[in-house]
Amino acid sequence: MNQTISFILDGVEVSAKAGQTILEAADESGIYIPRLCAQKDLEPYGSCRVCTVFVNGRAQTACTQPAAPGIVVENNTDTVLAIRKQIIEMLFVEGNHFCMSCEKSGNCELQAFAYRFGILAPTFPYQFPDREVDASHPDILIDRNRCILCGRCVRSSRDQDGKNIFQFVNRGPHRKVAVNSQVNLADTEMNAADKAVDMCPVGAILRKHVGFKIPIGERLYDHQPIGSDIESKRSLQPTGRTFTVNNK
Repeated sequence: MNQTISFILDGVEVSAKAGQTILEAADESGIYIPRLCAQKDLEPYGSCRVCTVFVNGRAQTACTQPAAPGIVVENNTDTVLAIRKQIIEMLFVEGNHFCMSCEKSGNCELQAFAYRFGILAPTFPYQFPDREVDASHPDILIDRNRCILCGRCVRSSRDQDGKNIFQFVNRGPHRKVAVNSQVNLADTEMNAADKAVDMCPVGAILRKHVGFKIPIGERLYDHQPIGSDIESKRSLQPTGRTFTVNNK
């Protein structure tokens, strides 16, 4: 038996299937909640905190927090937006991101969020970490300078490719994504067709030999801002009504 529940999201009553997360219910209703570590078909992880919302006044990650009857969720307040903006800024300064020379420019989700939140330059001091670049594989490059530790490659390699090539090692500022080899990526089972390559939201994992195949100006976020695919659903719905998730 399919059970639906209702809760308030940005002042709108939203209906969702019991067991859905706030993020899933919001997507179905055309209310966009920014996210980086969350990705459809991957197990929720809650690491990036970009999807932070306030649930009954307490900060929660929308990608892991189940929707519950009667809760009040704040997604588009000044406080929530300021928190997200600071998180995005910190992701920039904690790595080495040079968008002008990055192959991912125009397809990068972190860059797209900087545009969406109006970040022209971070307000936090740059860390300039010294991180490894692994170009040993004939078809794939790993540049850890751009890694934001979202874990999408880890979960995708494990759950979608069935290879478990990537895993986190170390703690705190020394935390990084390692490969299941004592040497480098070339000694793993990874190949260019793996879904884990496409899961990287930034320029940390790239295919070789295809640089700028899609020209700058024709890329995913060059014309439409990130999240517009979800928000377009809401533009077709009357304001202030209950939205029901199809339970198929």
